[in-house]
Amino acid sequence: VQLVESGGGLVQPGGSLRLSCAASGFTFSAYVMTWYRRTPGKERGLVASIATNGDSTYYADSVKGRFTISRDNAKNTVYLQMNSLKLEDTAVYYCSKQYGSIWGQGTQVTVSS
Repeated sequence: VQLVESGGGLVQPGGSLRLSCAASGFTFSAYVMTWYRRTPGKERGLVASIATNGDSTYYADSVKGRFTISRDNAKNTVYLQMNSLKLEDTAVYYCSKQYGSIWGQGTQVTVSS
């Protein structure tokens, strides 16, 4: 079972990034998938979740209206489109099977001018 995130990087405030998480080793389409993030000195917090068929999503208040979670069950991949990025979005972003049963290695997102 493996989750591999990609797409992080350095971006200016107001910019956009798209994170991807490729899953393997389990029946991807059968599970809720989630994105979390951790900033220095804080616990990992839930950013977004998506139901198995993508028809239901949840967003933390801090990212609502700016981030979009989606999934492609044919590609076993979940995405996080991040727009209008702010300094406070700087964090390591992790994807997860369900709510933390399996974690990826994380990808760093740095928002800086």
